[in-house]
Amino acid sequence: MIAKGDKKIIRAWTFYDWANSVYPLVISTAIFPIFYESNTGEFDSEGKRITDLVNFFGCEIKNTVLYSYVIAASLLMVSILSPILSGVADFSGSKKRFMQFFCYLGSINVSALFFFKDVPIELAMTFLFLASLGFWNSLVFYNAFMPEIADPKDHDKISARGFSMGYFGSALLLISLLVAIKGFGMPAKHSFWITGLWWMGFAQITYRRLPRVTTGNQITRKILGDGFRELLKVGNYIKTRVRLKRYLISFFIFSMGVQTVMLMAVLFAKKEVFNKPDSNEAGLIIAVLLIQFIAIPGSLLFSRLSRSLGNLKTLGIALFVWVVCCAFAYFFVYNEINFYILASIVGFVMGGTQALSRSTYSKFLPETKDTASFFSFFDITEKIGIVIGMVIFGFVEASSGDMRASVLALITFFVLGFVALLFVPKNEKEGVAQSH
Repeated sequence: MIAKGDKKIIRAWTFYDWANSVYPLVISTAIFPIFYESNTGEFDSEGKRITDLVNFFGCEIKNTVLYSYVIAASLLMVSILSPILSGVADFSGSKKRFMQFFCYLGSINVSALFFFKDVPIELAMTFLFLASLGFWNSLVFYNAFMPEIADPKDHDKISARGFSMGYFGSALLLISLLVAIKGFGMPAKHSFWITGLWWMGFAQITYRRLPRVTTGNQITRKILGDGFRELLKVGNYIKTRVRLKRYLISFFIFSMGVQTVMLMAVLFAKKEVFNKPDSNEAGLIIAVLLIQFIAIPGSLLFSRLSRSLGNLKTLGIALFVWVVCCAFAYFFVYNEINFYILASIVGFVMGGTQALSRSTYSKFLPETKDTASFFSFFDITEKIGIVIGMVIFGFVEASSGDMRASVLALITFFVLGFVALLFVPKNEKEGVAQSH
């Protein structure tokens, strides 16, 4: 057993946010999407883009649509692997080992993106696929440690602290990379192996302190199937808890919107705002940094707000702001100034939404040793939501030829998620911990 409330263990746990948050910032949000959009498609001899179509296994497809589908495929794989591995982790006490494996898988493939332009597009997108797989699967086991290291009353604070550290650390690396690229002429592709090294290197601080709790149980072929049986058991339990069930329904719906916005925002800006010959891509990176730094006080403020209003009402406020963001993007974001305004609002609400989503679920859980299985269910709910969101985003763009139509479609997820949240009761009648 891990002693709850140990400050050194909690600090080490939150430090993994510092280590891994460089992936969503540098790879999912900032440098790689710009690098990807600028280096996929067909160009003439002078380097001017002829088309944004790419040949992928013999099929012609828009580069941004391909990107959304590859990320969706990686998250679908996470959803398949997560129940198997979480069952094994809970049975054998190997959460830390699985967390390390996927951390290394992700960081190595992030580093391999250095070769993106030098290999066939199919192999290059495989690097991206595996990097995404490693990042998201490592979070399954990372999140599962929170109920074991801290009491429910501290979950909001600890979750917000982790996200804040992640935002600050990843912004620090991004600024350093920008100085190297813009100030010293470093090729952007070097950012990728540096990011992989940062992720793997700083994760060692977490692994040094985070205990490895083993059960001594042997992993057999039967145990591999136990993951799905454990997931089914968790699902059956959730069906009996009205509050937990309704919260997950709401979370499933609004996750389609939140994560899709975060994964596609920079590609949207690159195509729809910073698409002129005289556009300054550095301005796009500034907007990303703005999001990161505003997300830090945003996550802490939402954590404080939840203490007075409760988690559910605070999440409801966040979802309303997301609706405003999507509408503003569709109708008004045609220039850089308006994009900076949008980035400020997104940054403020992003940190609070992420931190509260995780801690609210953690608070609603029963006292159990099978935290990996419960968080596997949570992560699968999120990932399937993102898969649907990314596929719909790509499909709407491919059908309409307009990425703005995809942004407008995301409003539906936030509205439905907000409505579903209204039906989540404040207290669970059957004795589960209160939300506030």
